[in-house]
Amino acid sequence: MARQEYLQPALAGTDPGAGGTDPALPLSATTFVVVDLETTGGAPDGGGITEIGAVKVRGGEELGVLATLVDPGVPIPPFITVLTGITQAMLLPAPPIEQVLPSFLEFVSDAVLVAHNAPYDVGFLKAACAKHGYRWPNPRVLDTAALARRVLLRDEVPNRKLGTLAAYFRAATVPTHRALEDARATVDVLHGLIGRLGGHRVDTIGDAIEFARAVTPTQRRKRHLAEGLPKGPGVYIFRAADDRPLYVGTSRDVATRVRSYFTASEKRARISEMLAAAERVEAVVCAHSLEAEVRELRLIGAHAPPYNRRSKFPERVVWLKLTEGPYPRLSVVREISPDDRAYLGPFSSRRAAELAAAGFHDAVPLRQCTHRLSLRTATPACALAELGRCPAPCEHRISPQEYDRLAVTPFAAATTGDPQPVVDALLARIEALSAGQRYEEAAVLRSRLAAVLRAAVRMQRLAALSGLAELAAAHPAANGGWELALVRHGRLAGAGVSPSGAHPRPTLAAIRATAETVLPGYGPVPAASPEESERILSWLERPETRLVEMSAGWASPVAGAARFRDLLTKAESAATHQSWSERL
Repeated sequence: MARQEYLQPALAGTDPGAGGTDPALPLSATTFVVVDLETTGGAPDGGGITEIGAVKVRGGEELGVLATLVDPGVPIPPFITVLTGITQAMLLPAPPIEQVLPSFLEFVSDAVLVAHNAPYDVGFLKAACAKHGYRWPNPRVLDTAALARRVLLRDEVPNRKLGTLAAYFRAATVPTHRALEDARATVDVLHGLIGRLGGHRVDTIGDAIEFARAVTPTQRRKRHLAEGLPKGPGVYIFRAADDRPLYVGTSRDVATRVRSYFTASEKRARISEMLAAAERVEAVVCAHSLEAEVRELRLIGAHAPPYNRRSKFPERVVWLKLTEGPYPRLSVVREISPDDRAYLGPFSSRRAAELAAAGFHDAVPLRQCTHRLSLRTATPACALAELGRCPAPCEHRISPQEYDRLAVTPFAAATTGDPQPVVDALLARIEALSAGQRYEEAAVLRSRLAAVLRAAVRMQRLAALSGLAELAAAHPAANGGWELALVRHGRLAGAGVSPSGAHPRPTLAAIRATAETVLPGYGPVPAASPEESERILSWLERPETRLVEMSAGWASPVAGAARFRDLLTKAESAATHQSWSERL
């Protein structure tokens, strides 16, 4: 019949659902709950459990036992009865799993769950919790079968079955396919395996769980590189033997993030190659996450680490501008100057700039030829003029004033102000193509419209921020203080944290006194990379961020490109959906 030998009373002030065990806790101080289940042999669907046996241990000492038969609510297959000795008659007076789960979850509490072939047992327990409305505490789980595969050699044991391991470690209890006896045998196996971990420099529960997973020899050999790093926000740099930066990253918790590179969760081939070449990890402590993100961008831009993929060449941006002279045209250039008539950007690639240029060519009659035109001498027109796609300024069919009104002014207005004429023209063409069932051509125009709006929205946002000589902002810190940032012309000039309970003004004054001097420049990103200014904008636009001081008003055009954000979102969403449909 069902029996419960021991039920540990709830500890005051603990949450049974917390499931939080510090990964740095030594194995000798870790509380383990070793569990074994007997089931009807089916899939984990929320039922099927016939017996639960669990033993709580710490430091080699047994703290408690929980054992009970469970009514699965279904007949037991004959072969299960032969295997376990559990009959249908034995289970008739047993409680159902929904009555057993509260006691079991309380017994597990904040301990580490241990099982042999843990995915099987944990799968049944999680399914039962989900079915009957109990929250699974998500404890740390250690699988003795997986640990044995990492610790024991093939010439030591022929397999990793519980019976084989119990015999090898001379367990006091022989496994019998009954839950409590198998759990007790697993306890002895666990202690035997822990005794073997010392030679592998595995001393904590977090290390033991990671060691049981399939980490590479390089990760195991280099894991000491993660030792001694700070736990706060900052930037980490993997360096080679000659001190070359190999990889730069950022995290709110540098120590935890760097440790993850030496776990089984890290499977990227390029990172494995990087770890093989790394000889040390350097950490740069930052005041808060924004400073860490900005420092990461600057370090990647300055050193171009070979194993970073993004942000390596911030100087490789291009612009779309109007050329000088009569009848200007669009040109993709690397740099802009104060003398430029109108421009749009920055673009991350020439391809992106050309896509936006194609959108303008579809909307306004800007010439596309590259000839240098003269107001005195006519030049033969190209095919675009014959097709009605160009007003043929080369043959002087249109005056410079009319060309400026129809082509130049809409482009200039779209870059710094209202892109309405361009948007209306493109939408009209898209509707006409759709009405004629020319959907592929309409999709091309939609992509060009998205490129125009994306660039205009980006440029106007960046220009509004970089136009401010100084801006101070604060964001609530996790500890109750304030994260402070001082921004000058779109560049992070200073950062700090005001402690909890203290007024942030003195901290802000100290930041301002030591902040970087940033000179004004030309364009929407005169003092920083576009990515840095956009990271700052994202931080400033968080609902919790407060603007403290500004040198002038921070504003964007009322009739600017930002009012078309919904249209841009729809266009990008439609393009993404089309891309996936084409792949399928």
